[in-house]
Amino acid sequence: MMKKKSISASKASLVFFLCQMISALDVPLDLSQPPTITQQSPKDYIVDPRENIVIQCEAKGKPPPSFSWTRNGTHFDIDKDEQVTMKPNSGTLVINIMNGGKAEAYEGVYQCTARNERGAAISNNIVIRPSRSPLWTKEKLEPNQVREGDSLVLHCRPPVGLPPPIIFWMDNAFQRLPQSERVSQGLNGDLYFSNVQPEDTREDYICYARFNHTQTIQQKQPISVKVFSTKPVTERPPILLTPTGTTSNKVELRGNVLLLECIAAGLPTPVIRWIKEGGELPANRTFFENFKKTLKIIDVSEADSGNYKCIARNILGSTHHVISVTVKAAPYWITAPRNLVLSPGEDGTLICRANGNPKPSISWLANGVPIAIAPEDPSRKVDGDTIIFSAVQERSSAVYQCNASNEYGYLLANAFVNVLAEPPRILTPANKLYQVILDSPALIDCAYFGSPKPEIEWFKGVKGSILRGNEYVFHDNGTLEIPAAQKDSTGTYTCVARNELGKIQNEVQLEVKDPTMIIKQPEYKVIQRYGHVSFECIIKHDSTLIPTVIWLKDNDELPDDERFLVGKDNLTIMNVTDKDDGTYTCIVNTTLDSVSASAVLTVVARPNPPFDLELTGQLERSIELSWIPGDENNSPITSFVIEYEDGLHEPGVWHYQTEVPGSQTTVQLKLSPYVNYSFRVIAVNEIGRSQPSEPSEQYLTKSANPDENPSNVQGIGSEPDNLVITWESLKGFQSNGPGLQYKVSWRQKDVDDEWTSVVVANVSKYIVSGTPTFVPYEIKVQALNDLGYAPEPSEVIGHSGEDLPMVAPGNVQVHVINSTLAKVHWDPVPLKSVRGHLQGYKVYYWKVQSLSRRSKRHIEKKILTFRGNKTFGMLPGLEPYSSYKLNVRVVNGKGEGPASPDKVFKTPEGVPSSPSFLKITNPTLDSLTLEWGSPTHPNGVLISYILKFQPINNTHELGPLVEIRIPANESSLILKNLNYSTRYKFYFNAQTSVGSGSQITEEAVTIMDEGKMAMASRQVDIATQGWFIGLMCAVALLILILLIVCFIRRNKGGKYPVKEKEDAHADPEIQPMKEDDGTFGEYSDAEDHKPLKKGSRTPSDRTVKKEDSDDSLVDYGEGVNGQFNEDGSFIGQYSGKKEKEPAEGNESSEAPSPVNAMNSFV
Repeated sequence: MMKKKSISASKASLVFFLCQMISALDVPLDLSQPPTITQQSPKDYIVDPRENIVIQCEAKGKPPPSFSWTRNGTHFDIDKDEQVTMKPNSGTLVINIMNGGKAEAYEGVYQCTARNERGAAISNNIVIRPSRSPLWTKEKLEPNQVREGDSLVLHCRPPVGLPPPIIFWMDNAFQRLPQSERVSQGLNGDLYFSNVQPEDTREDYICYARFNHTQTIQQKQPISVKVFSTKPVTERPPILLTPTGTTSNKVELRGNVLLLECIAAGLPTPVIRWIKEGGELPANRTFFENFKKTLKIIDVSEADSGNYKCIARNILGSTHHVISVTVKAAPYWITAPRNLVLSPGEDGTLICRANGNPKPSISWLANGVPIAIAPEDPSRKVDGDTIIFSAVQERSSAVYQCNASNEYGYLLANAFVNVLAEPPRILTPANKLYQVILDSPALIDCAYFGSPKPEIEWFKGVKGSILRGNEYVFHDNGTLEIPAAQKDSTGTYTCVARNELGKIQNEVQLEVKDPTMIIKQPEYKVIQRYGHVSFECIIKHDSTLIPTVIWLKDNDELPDDERFLVGKDNLTIMNVTDKDDGTYTCIVNTTLDSVSASAVLTVVARPNPPFDLELTGQLERSIELSWIPGDENNSPITSFVIEYEDGLHEPGVWHYQTEVPGSQTTVQLKLSPYVNYSFRVIAVNEIGRSQPSEPSEQYLTKSANPDENPSNVQGIGSEPDNLVITWESLKGFQSNGPGLQYKVSWRQKDVDDEWTSVVVANVSKYIVSGTPTFVPYEIKVQALNDLGYAPEPSEVIGHSGEDLPMVAPGNVQVHVINSTLAKVHWDPVPLKSVRGHLQGYKVYYWKVQSLSRRSKRHIEKKILTFRGNKTFGMLPGLEPYSSYKLNVRVVNGKGEGPASPDKVFKTPEGVPSSPSFLKITNPTLDSLTLEWGSPTHPNGVLISYILKFQPINNTHELGPLVEIRIPANESSLILKNLNYSTRYKFYFNAQTSVGSGSQITEEAVTIMDEGKMAMASRQVDIATQGWFIGLMCAVALLILILLIVCFIRRNKGGKYPVKEKEDAHADPEIQPMKEDDGTFGEYSDAEDHKPLKKGSRTPSDRTVKKEDSDDSLVDYGEGVNGQFNEDGSFIGQYSGKKEKEPAEGNESSEAPSPVNAMNSFV
């Protein structure tokens, strides 16, 4: 889908330079040289008789040549004809026709001669003929009366013009007459009818002749054709209208276009086929035109000679004609003579070789005179098609003409011999810069002239060695070719030209550039109509070259449409339409190379709707539908959906009928009686569904008995004494005829009753009243219409209406499985007592009281439903050690029956829930007080509490676990003999006879002893550690600052905030602290506000929690009066000595003591 090509400017230059080789020794115009014809009119020159005649003849030479003309072989004296002038410095004649001259007077054969002192050159014989566009000769045209099916030829016979006119047929409205395999125009301009049809009748068959040279159109009188019909029309085998007979001959010239024609009559219209006897038609040069009636072979050669057979065939037979083709040839060059530049004493040859069929004859002229009567030159010798020159002298300079001719034409060529003695000269400009692309051919020019012909040598660099070897190609015109230039090819190249008369050199420069590349090419795209698409074209190029990017569509310019947006490296098309489909090409041009890449855009869309729907093969229950698919819009049609409309029962409503594969365009459709059908077809492809086609014609099928009965027949009572019979009514087209009704029949099952029936219409329900409660009935519903009944319907079983159950389940038993689960059993209720469809049983149960608390509570009943005829069920989620009641009820479609007597059952004990709280208070040096609340849910009789605890050091490692059993009637405990300044973790739970319940955990800390701290300092040589000394210095500095601040404030006479609060309130332990954070007055130590660890809390009831600090600043005070309270408040100096109390406040926090780290687990 993607194409890429690259064109190098260097390759184009190669062609240019090599073409220059044939004129490499063109003589510079500043040197003497014989004339050379540079421009002349064509040999066969047809002129417009209304305009001036210009006969061209241009030539060059040194000295400049003079011109003369001959007309019809004799000298044409232009000075004697005032209508004829010659352009200055030119041989071109201008014959003034527009001022009274007549073109016919100047008809003839003209030849121009250009002459100077070194020779004379002549032009071709130029035949001047004025164009002609004569009128049609008047003729009486009789009307053509033709029988339908016969052949007919309308002759044009245009007037003979120059050049021949172009023929075409039109009507009076100037509309071209349509042509086909049946009606077509022949090469001679006649209009051929293989067989005529009634629609060929008309009175304005007009043949027109257009003469392009004079831009005129001539019209023949209208021809009338009347076709009369005869029944039946007789079919005929083929016969040839042109050419006649069985064989004919055709001669064509080499290089021309060969046209062969066969037009046949016959009914049905014959089909033409072409073959070449004993060979194949030439590939790539053969074309069929005019509905294969014309065989066209372009650029014919002798190899195309042979017998060509055309065969016309229809169902009744065939005929043929053989055309024998002979290809002749006017003369054509094998070797045309070329100019010779020789130095005195040199030798040379002029060669003139041509071919043709028949073989052309060769004749020579010297300066326009046959060589046999021309002045003798001892240096030349004529040898057939060759003139040999030996030891030429300056007087040997002349122009020689070679004429090759046969019966089909001639060739004339001028070639001069110019004898000069000139030192070398280089015509290429000095220091010319050549630029090429890497790996492309580099062609470095060294145009030269000299006589004798100079020798050329090339050097690289100023002092480089001569270039030789296979990596270089040296052309005769002096050009140096580097077949694949590389980066190291860049540099200065020197061309040296030398002959015996001298030497000259020239320097040129070569630069090698990086190639231009498309590194991101456009890619094949499929896009839906009205979408957006973008093609990328990202390039890389030499930094010294300026690229230009051009986008093409189908090798032409992009449409002038604002939807096409060309960006720097992309092309975007907005709102894509079908006409955007095609090949998009990105072309990148620089001055040296060009690259391109292409990609195809395919625009897809939903298919166009099918058309020309046709109904055939109409039967009572089937019909054939055919259609023509619409355009698939580049996405193959996968299927066709056929829909129908019932114009009789549901006009305007379309229903699905069937679906067929996309390759199918006909379908056999099944039909129902009494339906007025219309059909439409929808095409489907990968993009979606087409619009529906136009509806087909309508087709009404005949009425018939119904084929089917109503579906979904049911019998369900709505009341205890009725039976409601329902069904789904037939659709309109299912009725199969008018007068659709339903016969509803019923009888009680298992009772020897006759069927009761009723006929209803336009309903889908019937109610039978006065039935027993919930008894089975046999039911059937049969369709009928005016033509009869549908087949016998199948029976269904229904029931009359339900009533509430009469009896409660009996023998209800409960089996307690554990403290939270029980299983209940019951006996089923007899089905007759259910009085309806058994849906299941419902168990109602509720807790009466807890056996442990003996307290009444709000009764909340719970319901469990057990579907079907189950006679047991599980009751989950019971509370342990509780008394419950339950009852059971049967359920049918009407509702619940009576309840069974209440059944009482009790659940056994279970494990209790966790204690409701655990508080730890009154911390001392070696004791803690624990208080707790009983479990919220004891789930039995409590027999004891279990307390476990263990110490925790500062690295959160746990010590030995101690367990204590506490009687159930206790609610507090004092733990003694604990370690001072130690954190403990407590685990507390309750027990029943069944086992232990879930536990609650808390943490608390005992208080530090001052005397033992000093002892610990002596026992452990921690005071010698550097980090400890630094820490102590920091603490001392903080205390000193605090004392200084207090002293200053006291000397100022103001009361310390703590003292003010003591005076105002009675409690000295609470008031010294700020209400928000418990700190002393306006002073705050940074250590006092360290945040608690994650999850730490201190209840307001003095309960010690896990993350509370395990020491206080009192450990670092000096004497009794230097104490700090547990919350960090400095109170000793102002409040007097107090016993230490438990910490107060929810936000109390203490910094851990460095000494305390030694005392864990002491």
